[in-house]
Amino acid sequence: MRVVVVGFGPVAVRFAEELLPQVRDGLVALTIIGAEREDPYNRVLTAEYAVGEAERGDLDMADTAELAASGIAILRGRRAIAIDREARTVELDQGAPIGYDRLVLATGARANVPRLDGLHTVGRDSSGLDDRLVDGVMALRSLDDADRLRELTSHGGSAVVLGAGVLGIELALLLARAGIAVRLAHFGPIPMSRQLDRGSGAVTAAVLAEAGIEVVPHARAEAIVTEESAAGSRRFSALVSGDGKRIPGDVLILSCGVTARDDLAVAADLRTGRGVLVDERLRSFSDESVHAIGDCAHMAERAHLHDAAVPGAPSGLIGPGWRQAEWLARSIAADAVGAEQIEAFGEDVPAVVSVKGIDVVAAGDVDVDPFAPVPRGETGPGVSMWADPDHGAYTKMVTRDGVLTGFVSVGMPRTGAELSVLYARRGELPSDRSLLLRLDADDDAAPRATGRDETVCVCNAVTAGAIEDAVTDGCDTVADVGSCTRAGTGCGTCRGRITRMLEELEASPL
Repeated sequence: MRVVVVGFGPVAVRFAEELLPQVRDGLVALTIIGAEREDPYNRVLTAEYAVGEAERGDLDMADTAELAASGIAILRGRRAIAIDREARTVELDQGAPIGYDRLVLATGARANVPRLDGLHTVGRDSSGLDDRLVDGVMALRSLDDADRLRELTSHGGSAVVLGAGVLGIELALLLARAGIAVRLAHFGPIPMSRQLDRGSGAVTAAVLAEAGIEVVPHARAEAIVTEESAAGSRRFSALVSGDGKRIPGDVLILSCGVTARDDLAVAADLRTGRGVLVDERLRSFSDESVHAIGDCAHMAERAHLHDAAVPGAPSGLIGPGWRQAEWLARSIAADAVGAEQIEAFGEDVPAVVSVKGIDVVAAGDVDVDPFAPVPRGETGPGVSMWADPDHGAYTKMVTRDGVLTGFVSVGMPRTGAELSVLYARRGELPSDRSLLLRLDADDDAAPRATGRDETVCVCNAVTAGAIEDAVTDGCDTVADVGSCTRAGTGCGTCRGRITRMLEELEASPL
């Protein structure tokens, strides 16, 4: 079976690793086409690399020489420019077309670049896929951008981050920790407005200010100001908002969300929504020999085949992308040997959003007014809240029939960890909600949030028990644990938790 993958990021790597047994057995001929010349790397960690908290090697996702030695054909620095669905071939920017029986689109997403007066492009990046922006402005989605930011911030200075979503906040924290003066500008009244309610947003903004970040709310960006550099080119010097605010900085990093890379699919007349539309078997709505996984895949039910607007969107998280890659590899492996097809893919792990650098974690709908009137005969949601703004702490829990349907926790790591597990399991809260708050009491004897079944690494679904077993088998560093279990190799949020587990297990061996 000829399988061709377009894209060579983390999701494509996971797909290739899972399909290796069939490649080695000669059942699958796998070809991977990647536009970038570098080995695949973890884009989630490019910010750490940009500020010097990680080295280039820390971002590596796979040993391409080992994959090639196993029989996978890897084409780097090559771009797929067209899909001929009738001939089942992929046309490249150079060389002969490549035939396929199954085509897997793992093209990821590109950064949204807002239209700002004064912002223009100065050519293409090294991959040829994206525009390079005027000096001093970047989206930090590639190693090119990370290297530029690393150079710009190596001698200090100031930065403006536009966008206060999870990635914007994490980047601002990293820059501040590196000694950069940071201004975090965003359009709404609170940061992370899609995940936080007013109370948690206000506490989060105060925590960011305490970390040395100047938060600039209600900043509707409209233009940038540039000045001539010593080299004679134009360079960013300030962001201008609609109300006339001028927000100066040496560099502007755009963190304004992403859009699926579905250009190939659109040109091939494949149905798209907010990405390539795929069903519960990750097959294109338009062509069952074409699949999509990761940030370019918009999964929906086929009942929406003829709808103008299809609900849902790509998750934007690495964990769901990896689970899609693993499932699709198993499905194609079953086809390759003529085995019975496996059950349809089901994303049954609810998304929990956490922020590296500060203890903020949220999931579900938390923008619920606990005092809103409820119509007669109906039962409203249960809402429990606790706030201590002076100490940067806030928790809100929303339930239906006692089952947790949404929560947010700021400044309370153990409470947030326990709520994350309860939310993922659709578990019931204790009748005395204050028991959860006591997990963060200043008491060394306070219980750990969960036992061996706790999911520590959400990206790779690795439990505390699996990590404990890895430590028992000789893993004594975070990197060792990652090599053995994959924990901590995704977004990196769980690395602090793994470090604490290693310290606890060293002090009290199992």
